[in-house]
Parts: sequence; C-alpha cells; structure tokens
Amino acid sequence: MASSHLIRRSVVNQGHLILLYNTRRASFSSAPKPGKNASHHLSAVIDAAKERKLPPELRGHGSALSDLDRSETDIINVAEQRIWQSMKEGQFENLPGKGKPLDLSTNPHADPAEDTLFRILSKNGCAPEWVELNKEIRTQVNIWRFALKKAWANRCNQSDPQWIETAEALKLQMSAINNKVFRYNLIVPFGRQMFGLKWEKEVARLT
Repeated sequence: MASSHLIRRSVVNQGHLILLYNTRRASFSSAPKPGKNASHHLSAVIDAAKERKLPPELRGHGSALSDLDRSETDIINVAEQRIWQSMKEGQFENLPGKGKPLDLSTNPHADPAEDTLFRILSKNGCAPEWVELNKEIRTQVNIWRFALKKAWANRCNQSDPQWIETAEALKLQMSAINNKVFRYNLIVPFGRQMFGLKWEKEVARLT
C-alpha cells in the first residue's frame, strides 16, 4: 500500500512538472521578440540625433538628404549665407578693435610651445627649417619647370635623341626635388604638406 501510494504521488508530481514546463514554454514563445520594429526605432533615434546637428536650413528633409548631400560643402555654404546675411544686417559694424592693426604676435591656434619657439626664432632673424626648405623647393620647381618647357618646345619629336637625353636629366632632377618634398612633409606642421612632381602630369601640362 505504501509503495503504491508513493508511485501515485511521484506520477502526480511529474505531471505537475510537465504542465509547468509546457506553460512557461508557451509564454516564452508568445512573448514579442525584438526584430525589425526595434531596429527601425533605433535607426529613427539615430537619425533624429543627426538631424539636430544640422543647421536649420538643412533640417526637415528626411530621407531626401543622403549622406552625400549632407556633406561638408553644404555646411560651408550655409555658413557663408549666414555671414553674408549678418553683413547685410550690419552685425559686423562697431566691432571691438575696428580700425586698429591686428595683433599677429601670437597664434591662438598654434601649440604654445611651438608658438614661443617661432617667436624667438623670428626675433633673431631665423626661420624654422621647414620654412627655408619650402622656399628652396618652390624655387627649384620653378627652375625645373622652365627647363622642361624649353626642352619640350625645342624637341623635334618624341624619339629625338636630344630630347631623350634632356628628359633623362630632368627626371633625375625631379627625383632630387621629390626627395626634398618627402623630407619637408616629415618636418612640416600638419596640414602644410605638399605634393611631389610627377613626370606624366608635368608633360601633360605642356601639351
């Protein structure tokens, strides 16, 4: 009797466990899953945040403005329009320091240590190495281009032996100039780098 009672009780408990498992499984399966709606909502929030960063003139266009349309050029154009509008309204009149020479002794955008060094060099009649190298490169480029133009004008054809010899000498000079340009770009402050010479591009300018 006792054993049969325990068996019936075990079966009942197993039945309750199975029923509880099926109930919870059904509730989980019927619960809403994050899908396209959540992704769409997140995208909408991101677009709204980007929209607030735009000037009023570019807001409210929705999908009509692509990432390409919202370019730096568009922002610059809006800024220029605002500047011209402010000038028409006379907002630039009676500004502090109007009619007085500008104080160029310091550069507010330069690194303080570099700005101090440049002022010391300037007072002693010296210039940073990259400034002198820039002048040297530009002078040599002008001389080189004049020699190329003269040789190109005096050539008979592309297979002219004199032209071929002169062209090889000019290419060697161009390589030396480009080496200086490379050195200049390593020591110049960021944003002041320059491009080297390319033979095909320089010849194309003469045709």
